[in-house]
Amino acid sequence: MKSVKGIYKIGFGPSSSHTIAPTRAAKWFLDKYGDALSFSVTLYGSLAYTCKGHSTDNAIKKVFDGRKIEVVSDTVTKTEHPNTMRFSAYYPSGVKTVEILSVGGGDLRIEGEEDALKEVYREKNFDEIKKYCEGKSISLVDYVVEREGDLSQYLSTVWEAMKASIKEGLNATGVLPGGLMVNRRAKDLFNGVALGNKENTLVAAYAFAAAEQNAAGETVVTAPTCGACGVLPAVLYRFQKMTDCDDEKIFEGLICAGVIGNVIKQNASISGAECGCQAEIGSACAMAAAALAYLNGLDINEIEYCAEMALEHHLGLTCDPVGGLVQIPCIERNALAAMQAFNFVGIAPMLAKSRKVDFDTIVLTMYETGRDLNKGYRETSTGGLAKHYKRS
Repeated sequence: MKSVKGIYKIGFGPSSSHTIAPTRAAKWFLDKYGDALSFSVTLYGSLAYTCKGHSTDNAIKKVFDGRKIEVVSDTVTKTEHPNTMRFSAYYPSGVKTVEILSVGGGDLRIEGEEDALKEVYREKNFDEIKKYCEGKSISLVDYVVEREGDLSQYLSTVWEAMKASIKEGLNATGVLPGGLMVNRRAKDLFNGVALGNKENTLVAAYAFAAAEQNAAGETVVTAPTCGACGVLPAVLYRFQKMTDCDDEKIFEGLICAGVIGNVIKQNASISGAECGCQAEIGSACAMAAAALAYLNGLDINEIEYCAEMALEHHLGLTCDPVGGLVQIPCIERNALAAMQAFNFVGIAPMLAKSRKVDFDTIVLTMYETGRDLNKGYRETSTGGLAKHYKRS
């Protein structure tokens, strides 16, 4: 597995796979073939279906900065990966074409290029990680620090960006862009307009704030994706407010969450286009539950159980964003997943010893479930709520 730092990327919303990754792909291609006379990019699969809603075309054109470029959405041609881009550079002597895949969380797989992130961990799944930690009597955080050294500087930047997305989102008002006329609601939640438990209302408000910032195309942190960017920050921010712990403690939570995200990314997928929203919100909830369990002093078996419950109870969750926008039902899902993370941690100490399912089994199940989903439920906006939604 690669560095846990790869789970957390700071960038503009609304989508890590459809905005951050295409931006990175465009920059890479322009660096390589910037002397061409003109360019074209063909988007396939999920990228094509949700191009306008996710502003994929605008993200790519922004990188090319006035150069002659055509962005085409091809929803007919079938490709092996649902997030495929084909970049072409046109010269007097011919055409240079490169296929680039957006594989989730803003990561790329580029035809003919080695992955820039090197393997850091020889362990392939959570069971191997747990056995290693138990054998050496170390925590998940110790395990990461042993392999990667001190990550405080990097995580400090990540945490500041996460907090900024919450604080800015709590102060913002108005209608989100895209035409659905969705009002920002984080501030209302924070001010106590919504009914319900104070703790749940606050963590929901924090999640709404970050998710609404993402929907508005503002700066957020993938955790593990833009579409799920509100879950982990909301849980950690609420924990810090409740306990007054220092940032160094929060960094440990981010590390623990990163391990869970890494395992899912390695053995399944964090891409809604590949496995539905279970891969995004489900993974984010598992990361948040594991982080919260660690911060509450639970042992590694209980941490695993929290992550397993979180992912298990999001199995089959479809990715069917209305209008291709990361708004309905995405924003509310962030809040509900953040609230659930607290519930999982609350019951884990009483039930962990009697559990029957391990985390790796749920990861495999999630992957197979996601691959079996009809493409209409995998971030194409052609099925489910996206199909049946009626504007009021």
